[in-house]
Amino acid sequence: MGTNRRLRDLLLLAAALVLSASTSSAADFQYCNKGRHYPVKVSGVEIVPDPVVRGQPATFKISASTDKSIVKGKLVVDVTYFIFHVHSETHDFCSGTPCPASGEFVLASEQTLPSFTPPGSYSLQMKLLGENNEELTCISFGFSIGFIAPVAII
Repeated sequence: MGTNRRLRDLLLLAAALVLSASTSSAADFQYCNKGRHYPVKVSGVEIVPDPVVRGQPATFKISASTDKSIVKGKLVVDVTYFIFHVHSETHDFCSGTPCPASGEFVLASEQTLPSFTPPGSYSLQMKLLGENNEELTCISFGFSIGFIAPVAII
């Protein structure tokens, strides 16, 4: 009886580890202009969950750093599906990140995509503009929207 319980506990732990590993991932990103030296350096992009699930919240976390002090700015996000521009939005930088921002910081944006959003591969471009609309950084990365919603394991 004790062996069966131990085996069951190990299987549950393994399942939990597999599920947690598949719910977020670090995305590869590229700077929009590879030859440009942006004042804000991006060190990573995390997407939770990955793939994104239609009708459920998805969080995009961008880890960055700068030696400037950013007191005001805006985040401009553009999303494309294949070659089609499908979404654009602008956020006040200081509403999602404590200002003034300097050193290391994280930009986080949470979105809930409508349930009718087509599954597949998308591209997101994010620009951070300073108080005088100067481009502080610009990156792009891909993300996927799953074909089916995950089923809870009980």
